[in-house]
Amino acid sequence: MKVPPPNRSRRRFGQFAMGTFAGMASWPWTQPRADGAERFDVRVLRDQMVRMRDGVHLATDVYLPARDGKPVAQRLAAILERTPYGKTIASRSERTPDNPQPKSRAEVAEFFVRRGYAVIYQDCRGRYGSEGRFVKYLADGNDGYDTCAWILEQPWSNGRIGTMGLSYAAHTQGALGSAGAPGVKAMFLDSGGFANAYQGGIRQGGAFELKQATWAFSEAAESAQIRSDPSKLAAYKAIDIKHWFARLPWHRGDSPLALAPDYESYLFEQWQHGNFDAYWKQLGIYAEGFYDQYCDAAMVHMSSWFDPYPRTATQNYLGLKKRKRGPVRLILGPWTHGDRQLTYAGDVDFGAEATLDGHLAPDFLTLRLRWFDRWLKSIANGVDEEAPVRIFVMGGGSGRRNAQGRMQHGGRWRNERDWPLPGTRLVPHYLHADGSLTDAPPQIDAAYREYRYNPRHPVPTIGGTVTSGKPVMVGGAFDQREAPQFFGSTAPYRALAEREDVLVFQTEPLREDVEVTGPLVFELWVSSDCPDTDFTAKLIDVYPPNEDYPHGYAMNITDGILRLRYRDSWERPTMLKPGEVYKIRIEAFPTSNLFLRGHRLRIDISSSNFPHFDANPNSGEPEGIAEHPRIATNRLYLDRARPSHALLPVIPARR
Repeated sequence: MKVPPPNRSRRRFGQFAMGTFAGMASWPWTQPRADGAERFDVRVLRDQMVRMRDGVHLATDVYLPARDGKPVAQRLAAILERTPYGKTIASRSERTPDNPQPKSRAEVAEFFVRRGYAVIYQDCRGRYGSEGRFVKYLADGNDGYDTCAWILEQPWSNGRIGTMGLSYAAHTQGALGSAGAPGVKAMFLDSGGFANAYQGGIRQGGAFELKQATWAFSEAAESAQIRSDPSKLAAYKAIDIKHWFARLPWHRGDSPLALAPDYESYLFEQWQHGNFDAYWKQLGIYAEGFYDQYCDAAMVHMSSWFDPYPRTATQNYLGLKKRKRGPVRLILGPWTHGDRQLTYAGDVDFGAEATLDGHLAPDFLTLRLRWFDRWLKSIANGVDEEAPVRIFVMGGGSGRRNAQGRMQHGGRWRNERDWPLPGTRLVPHYLHADGSLTDAPPQIDAAYREYRYNPRHPVPTIGGTVTSGKPVMVGGAFDQREAPQFFGSTAPYRALAEREDVLVFQTEPLREDVEVTGPLVFELWVSSDCPDTDFTAKLIDVYPPNEDYPHGYAMNITDGILRLRYRDSWERPTMLKPGEVYKIRIEAFPTSNLFLRGHRLRIDISSSNFPHFDANPNSGEPEGIAEHPRIATNRLYLDRARPSHALLPVIPARR
């Protein structure tokens, strides 16, 4: 798919906004600093209104190096970040382990400008200072292309562009990369850049990720539709989003977003668009369909095990390294979304080594600087000699509670040659009717376990790959038991394993350590008495009891879901025949965990994970409509002819 370039006349360079940032007017040295910073002042061209191909103008700030109040007389490589979160508002991605307050965008720009770069921040269409209507994700490919073309026209540009940004600002990178934007030579995509939003980020396994609803509700509060009317803003702030989640289903005009119709419109479009058709193959949410024309740039794809985008990062790494000359790198940490400065995710701590800062680089700014210096300035700094894949292997900790009240799970960074890891063995682990989990298939002739799934009382989400979910849900690793902090939990707050709608299968205590690293697949034989239902699968590391956790600790590692109407085809769903047995395949997000000797591997099977995913009403109604929910009796088959099992990517012990 080719994206046509914009048709515009050459735009002239604007006038400098006068003044410098506080404390930046002069320098106490005359030679370049040891850290690479030079004797530059910083000048900013604020609110340059860059014209897109359809005539909409996007608000853009340009930070440039200057000396004695005059721009430097040289052409520069540019670093671009496109964001819906406000081009002058600090990004949560710019925190460090020593300072929980993020650096301002001006401070980040200063860091790069003083090292000889131009830095450009731009508000996405329909957000903050930019014109146009905000439609999440779908305008960012063409707008990113047009912005890069504009950069190349400027007299300060040397024709080389780098891109950076977290989350949505990684999605905007993936979008302009998919459009084949001109001049892009280096990219650093942090936790985003949709490989296929239908299978991670918006939907997954056919189910809808309700973080899209909580994100829309949060961000609509900053929209012009709400902010321009004080009475509307007051009414919006009074909305109780938890109440709305408790009273699902919603309808257009009868939802927590009714006061922000643009946001409500795109949310329902995503939610009700269940089939994998042309909608999901659009520029901006489907990099897989644009790999051939994707920018041939040096790329880093970074994500983490409790982030919604490790599948995106690994799929983009695999798809692009085959097609591009520029090096493609992969980094996978143990964090929740963008929290690379933290040692913990949820209620679990991974040790001092878990941060990016001090381990992969002195800090995150330096990590990006070295990448841009190598591929935008051709500085031989050794970046191209580093390992192509760097992963954090979780596990190995004491299992005791630390001073901050978190379970010490531990872990360490490891360099690898490729992904999936060379030497990976896919080892089947079979689910048995007695609740055991072994490497031997069942030998009995007929066996199943069943449960009743009630969509009005779904299994609550206890952590996982969740972001943007507050105040309804949170991501990370937790003991898998209900608690007041988890939406949908009820007293007496039992372990999920005690619920009647959760089937539990676990090994005997392990006799030796087992490392599981890679994507997981669950192949199950199932049936239902309803025309549609979901099945979920979750991998858990079960700690033995200790003084801090007398009942042990069941830590979630990864999970997956499948909406059964899509069991045979994402494009052409078909309903179930009640009682008929189907073989299904659930693909969980990739992970990396060392299960220690004495621990157990556990797999939980159920039919809901709410509010991470929308609860299937079991009625076969169109997606996003749940007017007639039914209780489903769902069966999992566990016999010789129907040996339900997981394929775990086991890594041989490293010497």
